Amino acid sequence: MNQQEFVSLIAPFKDKVFRLAKRLLVSTEEAQDATQDILVKLWDKKKDLGSYQNIEAFAMTMTKNYCLDQLKSKRASNIKLVHTNFTDREPRLDQKIEDEDSLSWVEKMINELPEQQKIIVQMRDIEQYEFEEIAKILEMNEGAIRVALSRARKTIKEKITKTHQYGIS
Repeated sequence: MNQQEFVSLIAPFKDKVFRLAKRLLVSTEEAQDATQDILVKLWDKKKDLGSYQNIEAFAMTMTKNYCLDQLKSKRASNIKLVHTNFTDREPRLDQKIEDEDSLSWVEKMINELPEQQKIIVQMRDIEQYEFEEIAKILEMNEGAIRVALSRARKTIKEKITKTHQYGIS
């Protein structure tokens, strides 16, 4: 494969490689370097590229892995994985009130559960205990814990759905 064929092969997706690198690395310069490194690696593998069904998918996978490796190696520096749509702002007042209301409904529904289910929901979903720990504490087997938790969650879900569907036919 000559240079002209290689360029025509990667041209349709080289901008996608850059955009993915930019999304992961944030820095334009780092993304440009990553893109260049990926293209060099693809050039080095040009003899084998014909064996890949989807060269674009292969290149995007290479880009993702390369960028994640870069992030790991430079974790201490200012490069970090971020979500570009993130905004650090307080939720609206109506959203806060709605969230508090929903939480109070869920709390009320948990309190209406049978004692054993209530304890299991508290330990697993609120306190974040592992099933093994809950089983030891409650002297039950893990399967019984999972069944009880599943039933409790189902009950809570049904009650929430029923509560929020009032007046809707």
